[in-house]
Amino acid sequence: MRKLVVLIGLSLILLAGLATAGYAWASPSENFKETNGDVFDDWEICRTRAFGENGFYQVSEATFRPVIVFESLGENAATAYSLGEQLADEYPDLNKRAEAIFSFVRDRVRYTSDIDQFAYEEFAQNADELAAVLEGGGAGYGDCEDSAVLLAVMYKGAGYRSAIVIGEGHTAAMFYLPEYTKAPVLFDVDGEPGWVWAEATGRNNPLGWTSKEYIGVNLAAYEITGEEIVTTEPTAPPLVAVSQGGASKSGGAFPTRYSFFGIIFLLWIVPSLFRKRRRAR
Repeated sequence: MRKLVVLIGLSLILLAGLATAGYAWASPSENFKETNGDVFDDWEICRTRAFGENGFYQVSEATFRPVIVFESLGENAATAYSLGEQLADEYPDLNKRAEAIFSFVRDRVRYTSDIDQFAYEEFAQNADELAAVLEGGGAGYGDCEDSAVLLAVMYKGAGYRSAIVIGEGHTAAMFYLPEYTKAPVLFDVDGEPGWVWAEATGRNNPLGWTSKEYIGVNLAAYEITGEEIVTTEPTAPPLVAVSQGGASKSGGAFPTRYSFFGIIFLLWIVPSLFRKRRRAR
């Protein structure tokens, strides 16, 4: 009963936020339905499960595809993308723009577990659902994937290349800015150096701060584009993200020949990928 009340309340809050912001109602889901204990949105994407062909990250034994991000890009672009565009106009300098986007999300989205907010162990919000609340001047609430998805869309709207990255117990956003010198560490994504980690779940985190457990190890990444929202299992292998010049926990560089197999192992342990662990400096 509590879950049903939360579900109805979420729909009403999202619609109210959209009405206040004055945007079309295309990107946030207007309706949610619960089937066999899982919640689905208007695109038939499951919000309470990351894995499977209709999961919000479409995680499989071999790869993943953060399909929930596409609900706020391309023809579905609305509030979150527009916020990125606005900050691009306000900050011509790429470094200052990147910091402004990060600060906007870090300072206004308060880390809250899904069980506390939605009464579900897992419940992912799309970027526009969270952005609509922020656009109206309120404080947003969400966990790691909510902040990551919002950041990825806002960076895309602001003119950057962006990506979603997953590691054991966590997910975050990345964007491409090789000239950003304040980051303690930059990452290679698919062999391309210059990607900055955006970790907004800690209130004191600066842009580029990365937990040491994700430095020197291979992570699964997916660069974001305005793709079609389809409920089919992805087939392309994940991109490999690894810190530039980082050392593994054993002390040496992570062996390149193990990259693909390391990512496959990472995706096999999907139940632990989204444990709620707040990152704070």
